[in-house]
Amino acid sequence: MAEPNHVPRTAVRQLAMVFLATGLWFVPAPDGLAVEAWRLFALFGTAILSVVISAFPILTAAVFAVAAAVLTNLLPAEKAYAGFANGTILLIVLAFLVARSVVKCGLGMRIGHLMVSLFGRSALGLSYSIFLVDSIIAPAFPSNTARSGVIYPMAFSLADAAGARPGEDGRRRLGTFLMFSGIVSLSLSSALWLTAMAANPLGTEMARAFGVEIGFGSWLLAASVPTIAGIVLMPLVLRWLIAPEQNATPEAPAAARRALKELGPLRRDEKIVLAAFVGMVLLWGAAATLGLDSTAIAFLGFGVLLASGVLTLQDIAKEGDVLATFIWFAVLFTLSSQLNELGFMGYLGQHIAASLIGLSPLVAALILIVAYVVLHYMFVSQTAHLLALFGVFLDVGVKLGVPATPLAFQLLFATNYFSAITPQGSSANLLFAGSGLLSQRDMYRLGGYSTAFCMLVYLVIGIPWLLLVTR
Repeated sequence: MAEPNHVPRTAVRQLAMVFLATGLWFVPAPDGLAVEAWRLFALFGTAILSVVISAFPILTAAVFAVAAAVLTNLLPAEKAYAGFANGTILLIVLAFLVARSVVKCGLGMRIGHLMVSLFGRSALGLSYSIFLVDSIIAPAFPSNTARSGVIYPMAFSLADAAGARPGEDGRRRLGTFLMFSGIVSLSLSSALWLTAMAANPLGTEMARAFGVEIGFGSWLLAASVPTIAGIVLMPLVLRWLIAPEQNATPEAPAAARRALKELGPLRRDEKIVLAAFVGMVLLWGAAATLGLDSTAIAFLGFGVLLASGVLTLQDIAKEGDVLATFIWFAVLFTLSSQLNELGFMGYLGQHIAASLIGLSPLVAALILIVAYVVLHYMFVSQTAHLLALFGVFLDVGVKLGVPATPLAFQLLFATNYFSAITPQGSSANLLFAGSGLLSQRDMYRLGGYSTAFCMLVYLVIGIPWLLLVTR
């Protein structure tokens, strides 16, 4: 007897997403919201949801969304494709290729063995080494995207040296653990230093309109206790969530030292990559002071690697993941930006804020902070999120009796730690997303858990500390 036909679960999810998008499209827009904003939300929100429930891969969902937006005349083509010319997105692609050169020439393996020789007695030690290096270099990098170009090859090299490689199942979870450590590290180091993320100084300028004065020292003092607590606790939380195949590796440091000895002195290509890499790091660190463009710096380093033959056209042709990442992030970045431009984000923030009237200041503050974090599922830029909602939420909180300074700090810290919530939550995540060691499901699941834990740390530890130091 023939077996009954069953529709695959993935197909059911895909049909459900198509019906949801179509249904939302024809639902009348809420009062006060433009029809174009509502319909773009239908496309964008369904695309994100389809990735979360594994109906479509993120690339597929993104290209369907932008195709629908243009073909229905919801967005003009020049706006829909604007993300492909965005300097930050080009920086990601270039940083990805430069990072690949670190691996190709063997310098990455050398760095990995060096770090393992110092911290490699456990997987946890390797994770802490990522957080430590990132926290030290962060104040010199006003771009966390540029900083990801430093942390990613380090994390990838550590994973490779520990035996975790793309396409190999033996130590897949160990690779996931180290790569996601890099993502969360970037989010926390950005919260620790005023100069570690471009939106931080912008947020302090916006807070000044509410009588909140924040400088480099006052930011560091306010951020120190909750952020250091997060840095100490997060590798432990990630180890519990991911359960890497191997925790204790007491023999690894000695083996790494032997491997370093066998590698011998630096080879020609390693020296070129190291010089280009150090030069880029120094220029990125001085970019704000000297008025240099971070993407142009990446182009310069990339040009040196091409001219020296360290990277070839054949190497670039093999990097299919780079093109896929470039496409989906450019599309989602544009759709999110257009949602903000059409007023959807501000409309949503104002309605959430208005619903809090009559609540006690403490309850209102907690709801505002939680809502501010959760709404990052709709954003593909930390700076855009801050520009759209920071002032609205701070204004409502102050009117409800919430002290301005602690609330401003909480919202500013959240603008950093919520970057890990989705693969597209920050452009700094994209190198890690394309590593082959993190699945989309991993990134959404771990992103949600890690962001919730960070929010808990900043609320439970951060609020008492802020009330103490901001009196």
